[in-house]
Amino acid sequence: MRIAVINEFSTKNRNGDVLKALEELGYEPVNLGMKDLEGEPQLNYLETAFLSALALNLKAVDFVVGGCGTGQGYMNALLQYPGTFCGLLTDPTDAFLYSRINAGNCVSLPLNKGYGGVGGDINLKYIFEKLFNDTYGGGYPETRKEFQADLRKILNNLSLNAHKSMEEIVDTMDETILKKALLFPGIRDMIEEAPESVLKKKIKEWYEKQ
Repeated sequence: MRIAVINEFSTKNRNGDVLKALEELGYEPVNLGMKDLEGEPQLNYLETAFLSALALNLKAVDFVVGGCGTGQGYMNALLQYPGTFCGLLTDPTDAFLYSRINAGNCVSLPLNKGYGGVGGDINLKYIFEKLFNDTYGGGYPETRKEFQADLRKILNNLSLNAHKSMEEIVDTMDETILKKALLFPGIRDMIEEAPESVLKKKIKEWYEKQ
């Protein structure tokens, strides 16, 4: 599974903790957001939400780990896009239930609120242990597995019917957000490596006009 980590400016100092927690569990995350480097451009949660939706709709990654100070802003911004199914996780129980019942493709973490000076990094590791496992989408309780799977299919169709396509969104998007997101270091490489699609073609045309 290809997991992207996308941090915004208020949580850039947590980027290392998120990467470490995933790497300790054997994953090799793709670090697409802020990395707490001196002089790097700033991304806010609107821009990281767009990048997350873009990465998922391009099928450049299978899953995104994002968030913001409280996790709420990023989650709400991301859910404005088609094909994005995000859960707000504050503890391992949230992760277990989201993994079994909702089985979406993105999580939002509150990386400032309640993070604490001690134990925040440990909480992250336990969250990821409960989130990524062979019971993903397995239902909880298990007797409701088929019912919950049916609801996820209905939700997927609802998302497609209720949103503009990503291609339409790129055409009409606030240019400030678009530029900050697409010109962020490493994003063009991610797009180039994505499978060929109408969306990829549109984004590459945008780059050619810059």
